[in-house]
Amino acid sequence: MVVPILGAAAATSAPAREPYAGIVLRAALWLAFLAPFFYATYGFANWLASQRDDVGSIVFAWERSVPFIAWTIVPYWSINLFYGLSLLLNDTKSGVDRLAGRYLTAQIVAVACFILFPLTATFVRPQTSGLPGFMFAVLGGFDKPFNQAPSLHIALLVIIWDHWRHRLKGMASIIWHAWCLLIGASVLTTWQHHVIDIPTGALLGFFALWLFPRNGELPFAGFHLATDARARRLARFYTLGAALALASAVAGVFVSALWLILLWPALALAIVAFAYAGAGAKVFQKAADGRVSLASSILLLPYRLGARINVSIWTRKLPAQIAVADGVYLGRFPTAVEADTFCTVIDLAGELERPRGVTCRWTAIAMVDLLPPSPEVQAQAVAAIEAARGHGTVLVCCALGFQRSASVVAEWLVATGRSPTPAQAHKRLAASGRPVHLHIGVDEPA
Repeated sequence: MVVPILGAAAATSAPAREPYAGIVLRAALWLAFLAPFFYATYGFANWLASQRDDVGSIVFAWERSVPFIAWTIVPYWSINLFYGLSLLLNDTKSGVDRLAGRYLTAQIVAVACFILFPLTATFVRPQTSGLPGFMFAVLGGFDKPFNQAPSLHIALLVIIWDHWRHRLKGMASIIWHAWCLLIGASVLTTWQHHVIDIPTGALLGFFALWLFPRNGELPFAGFHLATDARARRLARFYTLGAALALASAVAGVFVSALWLILLWPALALAIVAFAYAGAGAKVFQKAADGRVSLASSILLLPYRLGARINVSIWTRKLPAQIAVADGVYLGRFPTAVEADTFCTVIDLAGELERPRGVTCRWTAIAMVDLLPPSPEVQAQAVAAIEAARGHGTVLVCCALGFQRSASVVAEWLVATGRSPTPAQAHKRLAASGRPVHLHIGVDEPA
């Protein structure tokens, strides 16, 4: 009887591969919807802009030195091939659905921008012949010079580049990156787009990657509107910040196109507001080893820079870490050098990314700043501390080391009998000389 049981266990340990025929069918169904949807909506936005006489443009004077290179229409057109192949190149139906979700997100957002804020390309291409001439003629049959920022071509390029970079290795990977660079450059050398269309298109592409990540939960999965008063207040605060940044970008563009850079922090603050509104720490897309997804790393960079500055301001005159008990330390988010003085780092700062170059063991249990974690997450963090002690010294950290990490360490002190009550655990941590703000029963008598 042992052999069948072991065989069953082995069978359940490795999930069966999905039949590829089902994956291809799912991809074909998506293509049957996406292709006409693309031409219908893209064409409608073009037609709508052509009916207006007030369509402007955003062009830097130095762009006139960008050369027209006719043959780059070939890499420009190649994205259409990769668009379909990428749907077919998947291991699961879920992978097809997520990629299609990215395509659909980029399409809907871009077309909405084309309708609300149409722009026109100002350069007139010279006559071309041969294969490039034929390809330009076909392109001109449906693509008018109005759908500019954000460049849907660049947004789709970001999505497709990311899809294939995980699947290609060695020389194939190098060739793929080089070809994608060529596709990106071709939007300028074919005189299809202006420079401002590229960063706005890239921002849209990374937003689509963030909204439908390759692995892990979807940011909006299981969303429930926050009932906690502090969470709702913080959501409103970050929403206001996002709105102000967006308004400044829109108003400032009449002075200089460089004001559009404020779209980046506007999107970052909107994502953080979404976390406090009820989505939680998963919006940061932080893995158990402390690393974050590429999309999260790029989209939330303005917010993370602000968070780093905040850490420096609040903790510059405090010890970076303090010893608590039996090899467990409490502190702010460490640098790589500081982290490697410990055997393990228990990282509770959902919003911050693990420093590059860290070699110690790193365990991330993402929590949202200023909000109490769920009892399950708190218990997970406490268990992680005790497990990590078997490997040596442990640093428990969040951004400042005042609240999330302090609460978990206090809970650990109580759970392991090192402090008889939460109030006494609070006193013990407060005596360290670092500010401590706990979520657990600090009001009960000592």
